Amino acid sequence: MELITLKSPREQDAMRRAGRITAQARALAGSMVRPGVTTKEIDTAVRRFIRSHGAQPSFLGYGGFPASACISVNQVVIHGIPSPGVVLKEGDIVSIDVGAYIGGFHGDCAATYPCGTISDEAQRLIDVTRQSFWEGYEKAAPGNRVSDISHAVQKYVEKNGYSVVRDFVGHGVGTKMHEAPEVPNFGPAGHGARLQPGMAIAVEPMVCAGDWHVKVLRDGWTTVTADGSLAAHYENTILITEEGPEITTVTEDGAYD
Repeated sequence: MELITLKSPREQDAMRRAGRITAQARALAGSMVRPGVTTKEIDTAVRRFIRSHGAQPSFLGYGGFPASACISVNQVVIHGIPSPGVVLKEGDIVSIDVGAYIGGFHGDCAATYPCGTISDEAQRLIDVTRQSFWEGYEKAAPGNRVSDISHAVQKYVEKNGYSVVRDFVGHGVGTKMHEAPEVPNFGPAGHGARLQPGMAIAVEPMVCAGDWHVKVLRDGWTTVTADGSLAAHYENTILITEEGPEITTVTEDGAYD
């Protein structure tokens, strides 16, 4: 079983640096979401931005992934491959997941953005997904268990009539983009690893407007809702500190997305 790594104060500072670049890349990508823009254009901007800050895109080449950002539109839950053939249109919702690697450590974050004017229901899905992250964040305190986060996310999502994906989960972050422990978005409280200062985790609710079942398309990456319903995604990297949870994926002006 993979061991959970605890980051030293110096390593935590390195994670803050990586997280800040990652969050700024996410904000840049989100600002580009508008009708007529291709997902490839957004991906190119993300790659150039990350490299201009001396970092490398965590996703580019990871497991063979061909891009620097995962850009997932409407019923695509995660791992959408950017393409010049995917042109955003009015009413779309666009989930953008980015990572940056610098100084030996990764940042990882995601958010879902409206393209132009979207339906009230689509906006509600985005809002509930984002808030479910914050419900989990409140449980990311030293002494709690990983599944205390999981349970808080699931409870909030289902209370609002949506469902959480079971096939993909959050994870530890550090010198590798995916480390122990796994951080599901579902399950009973009181289980899993005990949270300790120095741990770093990515909490990332993936929420479906309909049923939670998903399927991976033939490209081996693109993951869509099985029933074709809309999906949203929200993620930040969290450091567990003596004082409580701290988000590393925050921009210089204090924004989370």
